Amino acid sequence: MKKVADYRKLLSVDKTVELKELKSIYRGLMKEWHPDKFQGNDTAKLEAEEKSKEFIEAYNFLVSINPETLELNKEEYEKTISEANVLDYNYKARILQVNFSDGSVYEYFEVPSNVYNKLLSSSTPARFIRRNICTEFTYRKVTNPTS
Repeated sequence: MKKVADYRKLLSVDKTVELKELKSIYRGLMKEWHPDKFQGNDTAKLEAEEKSKEFIEAYNFLVSINPETLELNKEEYEKTISEANVLDYNYKARILQVNFSDGSVYEYFEVPSNVYNKLLSSSTPARFIRRNICTEFTYRKVTNPTS
């Protein structure tokens, strides 16, 4: 998936990176590119601000899909996909976003259009999502329950 690959490339990590190592790499990059290091050079300071934003976005995203993070939240995820109703879903650029009745929203990455078309033609979309999406694609939680 391009987004994941781009973020990994930006932080110079591969898919086997552990959370501890990812955090260390991120901190090192943030130290190196912190805008305060470029006082007096407005151009460099602006570049550092942009780089810092990119690092923050990449780090947060990679943490959210890291196997260690997913394992920590596995019980909550399984409860959501087995007990909460599917309220709505949206598909764009191979990302399927699913809104559940407990307030959780999950993104599933690299969902092929033919799978999405099968979802659209399914007489039971919620069951299709549970059986064919939730356990098959890389995902991340986008929001927390509002309860």
